[in-house]
Amino acid sequence: MILHLDMDAFFAAVEQRDNPALKNRPVVICGNSPRAVVSTASYEARQFGIHSAMPLFQARQRCDHLVVVPAHMEKYAGDSKKLMAIISQFTPLVEPVSIDEAYADVTGCENLFGPVLVIAKKIKQAVFNELSLTCSIGIAPVKFLAKIASDMNKPDGLTHISREQMPQVIKNLPIQKVPGVGSQAMTRMAALNIHTLGDILRFDANLLSRKFGKFGIRLFELCRGIDDTGVQPRALRKSISSETTLAADISDFDAAKDILLAQAGQVGRDLRKKNLVCRSVSIKVKFSDFTQITRTQKTQDRICSSEAIFEHALSLFKRLVLKKKIRLLGVGVSHLQSTDAPVQMELIQPAGHRTKKNWESVDRAVDSIFDKFGRDMVTPAVLKPSTAKLLKKGDKMTQTTCVKALVSGKVQGVFFRMETRKAARKAGVAGYVRNLADGSVEAVFQGSPQQVDQMVQWCRNGPPAARVDQVATQKISALPGCDSFEIRH
Repeated sequence: MILHLDMDAFFAAVEQRDNPALKNRPVVICGNSPRAVVSTASYEARQFGIHSAMPLFQARQRCDHLVVVPAHMEKYAGDSKKLMAIISQFTPLVEPVSIDEAYADVTGCENLFGPVLVIAKKIKQAVFNELSLTCSIGIAPVKFLAKIASDMNKPDGLTHISREQMPQVIKNLPIQKVPGVGSQAMTRMAALNIHTLGDILRFDANLLSRKFGKFGIRLFELCRGIDDTGVQPRALRKSISSETTLAADISDFDAAKDILLAQAGQVGRDLRKKNLVCRSVSIKVKFSDFTQITRTQKTQDRICSSEAIFEHALSLFKRLVLKKKIRLLGVGVSHLQSTDAPVQMELIQPAGHRTKKNWESVDRAVDSIFDKFGRDMVTPAVLKPSTAKLLKKGDKMTQTTCVKALVSGKVQGVFFRMETRKAARKAGVAGYVRNLADGSVEAVFQGSPQQVDQMVQWCRNGPPAARVDQVATQKISALPGCDSFEIRH
């Protein structure tokens, strides 16, 4: 038997667990900009019709007392690792699907832990005891039905579909519940009077193949309860992507180019961190009218450098004929392989091979800096924001009057970084601002004693959306070369 475990409103539940003031309140996890999109909605928020991928402004229209909480991915990733470890205590056949869901094959584990329902209850109890979170589990003889079953009685649900129950469940299962059935497929199915998975039984494999391609053959099998896709432990990821919903629609090529560069850097870092390379690069563009397109091209060689990913993404973008403004841009890679996977060596290396290797070396060096000092320490020159003009040696501010102050503490508002950068530039102060993994903030200011004191007081008494609670300051000895310090995004 196969189990599918799905956490209940995972990101929102974690925030409600860690902040009792959020319990029983409608909470969404996302940025707080006008163009933000909901990542996760608590069940209290879902009662208002709010769901993931909904624009935040629409969510606010449905619930005027909605609580918006920024995401803390490091915290969620830590809980995800604990979750997978819990499941692995009951079976070695665990296939993580995403940060908050996984398949587990418990066939043969009954002698150790009891019947499959008992195993599922033990897993649910262990998750609650160790993480103080609830999950929903679906049990079925085949993989696709286990996933469907986990969604039947959310939250905190437990649904078991036995082999004897499969024909009746398949007969009445709404076709839109089948994984892989999207809006376009639904339109074609409506024309064929297909409303449940059982309706597929009326059609032969050839017709389904003509209408739906390869997916038609899978539908032919699923409606008969056939699913040969078993649980695959440590399955290789199929793709990695990064996308940005823009604060304002853009049509400027240079602005789009900078966004693609930043996203290629993020995707490249994720590839290298997982010791993967890719053979395909894609871009995603959503326009101001919410229509979207994707474009993909294969690479000549296996790549993982951010520069190579950016060049392919930019090449795809240049081929587009843009008639509408852009709302969202994304970069993705697919056809992933392990860097250790065997590959046929070439007798004569292709042109640019040495350059590619050099860029990979540079990227890995930058990755190590990110890991040690944070992502704000190194930025591509074209992405470097405008900064306050810094005083040089010989100017009125000398080394003896140049002071650095470190400010740390918990942030009250979600716009601390943005507002602090604005205030620092206005005051002529250099430095950097960054969020820390524990939810606190660190800001370093450099300037004259009066300027630095001004910024410290601003952190204490700034606007509510950017104020720091419990400010702790630390003076740092001034060093030569004050002009090397800057406010960074």
